[in-house]
Amino acid sequence: MEPPHSIAQARVDDKGRLKLPAEFLEYLKKLGVDKVFITTVDRELARIYPISVWKANENLFANAGDLAELAEDVAYVAKVFGGDSEIDAQGRVLMPAALRRELALESQPVFLDCYNGRINVAGKSVHEARFHRAMANLSEKVKTLEKKGLK
Repeated sequence: MEPPHSIAQARVDDKGRLKLPAEFLEYLKKLGVDKVFITTVDRELARIYPISVWKANENLFANAGDLAELAEDVAYVAKVFGGDSEIDAQGRVLMPAALRRELALESQPVFLDCYNGRINVAGKSVHEARFHRAMANLSEKVKTLEKKGLK
């Protein structure tokens, strides 16, 4: 199953629930995902991980070798802001309270995109900043990528 290719807008309600847009919900269901781990590791984006993807991250943390201290710090931050959530019958997940507060996600639009096996959730201000950065010198970016094979 291919992930959604677009960015979708959704909302975190006053109880902290995020109703997943239909294409994201369908994607997770087709993968057989009914439980997720939701966190942040950069204090910018919330990340919704299928449990299998999060377990791969935990394995990376556990086997980080000479990066063990770095991995422990990132894992700790993920645990502080994270929590497990089941996808309910209405296609909603509960965003952890600490995460909602840290990223100011409550009662406002959020923007979802799939990346690297997870679903990123950006608040409005982060989405706008990313969009403005992407738009800067866009024609030059396109020309450079066309030289690399962009069709």
